Amino acid sequence: MEENKITYKSIDEYILQFSPEVQEILKTLRKVIKEAAPDAEEKISWGMPTFVLHGNLVHFAAYKNHIGFYPSPSGIDAFKEELSEYKGAKGSVQFPIKKLIPYELISKIVRFRAAENIKNAQEKLKKK
Repeated sequence: MEENKITYKSIDEYILQFSPEVQEILKTLRKVIKEAAPDAEEKISWGMPTFVLHGNLVHFAAYKNHIGFYPSPSGIDAFKEELSEYKGAKGSVQFPIKKLIPYELISKIVRFRAAENIKNAQEKLKKK
């Protein structure tokens, strides 16, 4: 049996499904990501808001009790210490909705990922 997955056409549409409290967090998160990577494009990928800059940059999603942030394994690795108080996995971290979201840290991670993607794109160009 296939799960009935809603597909969103835009990040705005995605954000609107949540409570005002969560919408506020998601809007701020989106703003922080845009400011840290102004050239990144927005899209929906895997059913969640995604920012793309020479490939996937970061994804985020809201759940019942947390905001999932997905900066890839390299983004988690590079900030292992700062992220240690949060639950996470290889390429993700969970920020509890009831606690302050660490926007400053998220901004640092996004800038790190943007630099990494740009560097990888430049290296690919050199190889051609």
